[in-house]
Amino acid sequence: MVISDRDHPLIAAIQGGLPLVSRPYADLARRIGWSEEQVINRIGEMQRSGIIKRFGVIVRHHELGYRANAMVVWDVPEQRLDEVGSTLGDHPCVTLCYQRPRRLPDWPYNLFSMIHGRSREQVSAQVKQLVRELGLDGIPHEILFSGQRFKQRGARYQ
Repeated sequence: MVISDRDHPLIAAIQGGLPLVSRPYADLARRIGWSEEQVINRIGEMQRSGIIKRFGVIVRHHELGYRANAMVVWDVPEQRLDEVGSTLGDHPCVTLCYQRPRRLPDWPYNLFSMIHGRSREQVSAQVKQLVRELGLDGIPHEILFSGQRFKQRGARYQ
């Protein structure tokens, strides 16, 4: 499937998030001059073809009281990377988990996981629980707490 010029208004309308109304697709349709059915069908086509990989929610953690956000970086042996990454990524307290290359000699970490909590103590306790529950006690890691939030929003495409 190819994105047509006709798709650009729809893409522009959905990338800012769906409106918080009882019929968001009808609202989008009204704004771009389509029918609600056209909006729903086209989004479905774009999802099936892979143009839209996923529809998700961006939670503004700070506004919900989650003031301690931490990227936990792990130095996972290559032979365990898929296993540990999948297991961490499936855990309810982990909101994001991905692999990145090490930057030796200064940066040995190759797995990154994000955890949000109401306090630093809560996040630290969650990391200890992860280590214990998932058998990660032999894997070096660091908890990097966020300092200041500069931006939080979904991707924008032009």
